[in-house]
Formats: sequence, C-alpha cells, structure tokens
Amino acid sequence: MQILLLLVTAFLMGVLAERLKQSPIIGYLLAGIMIGPWVFDADAIFQLAELGVALLLFSIGLEFSFQRLRRLGSIALGGGTLQVCVTMAVFALGFLIFRPLGESLVLGGMVALSSTAVVMRVLVDRAAIDSPRGRNALGILLLQDIAVVPLVIMVTLVGQGGSDTPIYMAVMKTVFGAAGLVVGFYGLFYYLVPLLLKSKTVNASRDLIILLAIVAALGSAWLAHFLGLSPALGAFIAGMMLAECEFAVQIRSDIGSIRTLFVTLFFTSVGMLANPKWMLYHVHWIAPALACMIIGKVVIIYVIARFFGNPRSHALATGITLAQIGEFSFVMATTARSFSLVDENTFNWIVSVTIVSIFLSPYMVSHGHVIADKIIAMISSKGARAILPENEQAPQMSEQILIIGFGPAGQNVADGLIENGIKPSVLELRPAMAKIARELGLIVHMGDAGHEEVLLHAGLNQACLVVVTIPDPRGVRDIVKNIRRLSPGSTVIARSRYNLHTAEIDRAGAHMTVDEEQIVGKTLSGHVIDCLQGRGNIDFSCACALAGLPEESVQQPVKNVL
Repeated sequence: MQILLLLVTAFLMGVLAERLKQSPIIGYLLAGIMIGPWVFDADAIFQLAELGVALLLFSIGLEFSFQRLRRLGSIALGGGTLQVCVTMAVFALGFLIFRPLGESLVLGGMVALSSTAVVMRVLVDRAAIDSPRGRNALGILLLQDIAVVPLVIMVTLVGQGGSDTPIYMAVMKTVFGAAGLVVGFYGLFYYLVPLLLKSKTVNASRDLIILLAIVAALGSAWLAHFLGLSPALGAFIAGMMLAECEFAVQIRSDIGSIRTLFVTLFFTSVGMLANPKWMLYHVHWIAPALACMIIGKVVIIYVIARFFGNPRSHALATGITLAQIGEFSFVMATTARSFSLVDENTFNWIVSVTIVSIFLSPYMVSHGHVIADKIIAMISSKGARAILPENEQAPQMSEQILIIGFGPAGQNVADGLIENGIKPSVLELRPAMAKIARELGLIVHMGDAGHEEVLLHAGLNQACLVVVTIPDPRGVRDIVKNIRRLSPGSTVIARSRYNLHTAEIDRAGAHMTVDEEQIVGKTLSGHVIDCLQGRGNIDFSCACALAGLPEESVQQPVKNVL
C-alpha cells in the first residue's frame, strides 16, 4: 500500500513537473517529501531503492567501453577524471576548516558529482546532446558515474576507520572480492550470456531476452551482496563485462522500464530524507553553501574545459550545465550516516543543498549557453561576439548513412549504396540479419531502433541521412519522430508498407516516404502494359480471351485496348 501511495504521488507530481517544464525527478523528490511522514516502513522502501541504484549502475557499466570514451574525446577520460579529483580536493580542503578529515573527504566527494539523470534528460529533450557543451557534459558525467563506485568504497573505508588493521582488511576484502567477481563474471558475461542471446530459442522471443537481462542485472547485485560487497559494485562490474557485447545497448534499453520503477522509488526515498521544517529554519545555512558550491563547480569545470581547448562560451556553458550536486550524493550521504561519519545536522544540510540544486538544474541546463554568453559579455572588455544559437554550434553532419532494418528492403538499399562506393552503417535487432550485414563489411549496431539510447549509440547524431526500412508502419512512425527530435539535422527517408499510414509517417517528420502500395501498383501497371503490348512472356491470346477482347486488339494502341 505504501509503495502504491508513493508511486501514485510520484506520477502526479511528475506530471505537474512536466507541465511546469521541469524534470520529473523534481516531482519524485516532492512526492517523497509529501508522503514521507505517512510511510512507517521506510527501511523496506530504502531497500527497494537500493535495487534502483544497482540497476542504474548496471546500465552505466554497459556504457563503460573505451571505444565510447575515445569517441567523446580527451574531455571524457582526462577532463572527467580531473573534474572529480580537483573538485573533491578543493571542497575537502574547504570543509577541513570546520570538519574532521574523513568527513571533509566524504563531503568533497559528494560535491564532485553532478546529476546524470537530470542533465541528460534535459539535453536530449532540447536536442542539445551533440552540441559542444552536450558532448563535454556527457564525457564528464560518464566518468563521474564510474567514480561513484570507488567513492562509495572510500566512504565505507573511512567509516570503518580507527586502527589501520580494519581499513587494511576492508581494502583487501574489497579488492579480492571485486577481483573474484571480475573473473567469475568474465566467463559468464563474455561467453555464456552472449551465447544465450544469440541462440535461436532465446532470440525468437523478446520476453526471454528482457528476462535474461533482468536476471543478469539483479543476479550480479545479489551475488556481490552475498559476498559482503556493495550490490552496486557487483552490478557495475557485470555491466562492464557486458559492455563489449553486441547486445549491450539493447540490454540497457530492455531493463529501462523496471529500472525506471526502482529509480523512481529511489528519488522518492531521497525526498523522504528531507526535513522541510529543518530546511525552513536553516535557510541561512543552505543558501550560502549552495551559492559557494555552484560557483565553485562552475569555475573548476570552466578551467578544466579551457585546458582541453574549449572556447570560453562552451567551457562556461559546460560548467553551468554540471553545477548541481547529483543523485548519487544521496547514496554517499546515507552510507556516511550509517557509519556515523556525519551527524544529523550535517546530513540534513547536505541533503537539503542537494535537493535545492536539483530543483535548479533544469533551468541551468536549459539556459546554460545563454547564461554563459551573457556572463562573458559582461566581463569581456571588448564585449562578447554574437554567436550562433546552440543547435547551430553542433558540428557539421558527417557523410554517414544509417540504415535501420536490414531485411530484404534494407539489403537492397545497401547494395545500391555499395555499388556507388558508399558504405552505410546498419542498425538491426535480429542476429541473422546483422550477420549478413557484417559479411558485406558494414558497421553493425545491434538494438531496437524504437529506443532513443539505441539510436544515439548507433551514431544518429553523425548521420546525414537515415533510411528506415522496417515493415511495421507504427514502428516507422515512432522511429521517425525520435530521429527528428534527437537529430534535427538528419534527412529521413522512410518506408510505408500501407498507403493508409503514409500520411502519419509524413506528419512524424519524414522528408520522403516511399509508399509501398503505390510502388507495387505502378510496377503491376507496368507489367500489365508490357503484357498488353506483347513484351511479356505470357500467351496474350489467352489473356485477351479471358478479358473478352479480340486477339487483333493487341495491335491497337494500349489506351484503346484498356
């Protein structure tokens, strides 16, 4: 009953947040604040929320591949690492004036993290994911997400402090436990799971693929917990092991729904941690701390982005975009409280600052580039040069052509392109069709094009032309809508199997829709005319007899015969 109450309130507040052009996460936090006093079994809710964190880290592990980091450029690996380390060090030194060393390190780690959920949601909604600040933010956020695991381990080790022996034993236990998980998961997720996914029995049913993905995610979290390690660590390692598998993107999409459920519970449980009365009486503590943290993070990220060659406007916009404190800071805060690293006042303070910063995040992300331009204009002695709107700052589209669906229609498109010296890339869900594409030497991405993250992973933002060849008209319509929203600069040519759906696909945003029934009709008409003019292989005397026409009418003009 309590879970149902939380979810219903989260839904209603999420709808309200969307209506106010805010992230639904803000609605989920508000739901937790409102319903928290009515929930008497909070521990059960927090345990379910931990599953949400584990599933989220499993998804992040699936994204952690060196190929993806390399595509994001030096700002990802170098800039992201520098941002976490420098931000943590600077703020830990600041906190050290008032708090002990261990607590200062923990608080510095919390401030170093930004909100992946809010930032990515707003950037995608604004089609700014491939803008300069969008790429910078994605790279830094990916490294921040990876850093969550060692940061949580750090909190645990600091919390188990005292003599050197407990810390040493805890470190050894974590290292050897993680190494054991890596070895065990290597065989499981490099060989067994991909083998199952490729088998005809499993691949024939989408339900079995989804179930296998959920078992892999939750099973890895349970095994880590069973061995006395963090469930989030186990889920992350499992995801990382699967990252190089061709089904990784699809698995991440398949567990999206259940992950959304548990992550929603996570954010509502975070809202339950808030103490509105405490926040009201301590505004004089919250406001200055929030201002210092936001300004400090903006300056640090700006300097790092400039170091990696970004122009002032892009560097400052990246800093403003990532200036909030992220959702994983709550995980660190609750862990720190469980070890009595922070007292109740400090806990309420950091939770309050984090919640308020997340409330401000949609504004900072949506208007980050505008705010950056205005600030530069004010501080520049010459005045800022007018620059293009953010979407126009995105790099020019490459000449890549993406074919979605590699059935007979997609194969014919690919054959025509290859004959003209063009090698397209392919997005396909079925392993058998993907194998055919690879045999032609094409780059193949595995996944369902109906999922946004699958499209982005397949390089949608680098495609100048996208050809949608799947037969399902409603699927084509939804895919075209997503393409136009995620990559407005891409030209879309789509297949319409039935004339009835052609107008829908056009309205969805296709630049050209190939009406299959029209093409078939014109082809049939051509064959009929060829037949009537005696160019076919049919005995036309029989055809004329069937039509009730004299055989000599073959010599008459076609229009007279018809």
